[in-house]
Amino acid sequence: MLKQLAVLAGGTVAVSVAAGAVAAPAAPARTVLSSGHVDAVAARIAGGRLVATLKDSTAGRTVWRDPASVTIRVVPQARTTIPGGSVLGRRGGPAWLIPQVQRSGIVWAGWSTEEISGRQLRGPIRWTVRGVSGPGRLVVFQTGTFGAADVLFDSGRRMPQARAIALGTHAHGNWAFTARGSYRLAYTLSGRSPSGGTLSDSSTLTFSVG
Repeated sequence: MLKQLAVLAGGTVAVSVAAGAVAAPAAPARTVLSSGHVDAVAARIAGGRLVATLKDSTAGRTVWRDPASVTIRVVPQARTTIPGGSVLGRRGGPAWLIPQVQRSGIVWAGWSTEEISGRQLRGPIRWTVRGVSGPGRLVVFQTGTFGAADVLFDSGRRMPQARAIALGTHAHGNWAFTARGSYRLAYTLSGRSPSGGTLSDSSTLTFSVG
């Protein structure tokens, strides 16, 4: 009888502990953007700080988001074939392309410094890509009037890579991926304050391709 009571008491304690346990907080939901206009890399000044943010205009109104909380979805319809002479490599191979010119049903990703005035920062903002992880290459390039490619960043080359972006810029380019899968692009934005100090902020873009 005493043995049975001990077992029951132990069971009661176990149930009480389980009932009193506190569940771990759920991870915040990610925002997935698969079509419409996005400034994937956007710079702002907030509270005297330079902030790396994402300008989401996909719903027809502007929502400022933390880039680290967003996944940019590159849909299957974005698949294309690499042409001859391309910066992407072998002709005829597959690539998934966020285009420089908007296409219906595919996210249209650009970059922007137009929220910052010359009174807030001196000169251009330096956009530095510190590294890219993923199953293939990621190349960001712009196509000129006569078809020549200006490569901003190429994950097939040594990192880090940097480009100066003038204040007041709103631009788009081609974001090309050579394989399906998940990519992460780590970057830093930096600039000079009116007093000459350095301001900077870092974040990560996530792309889901194919």
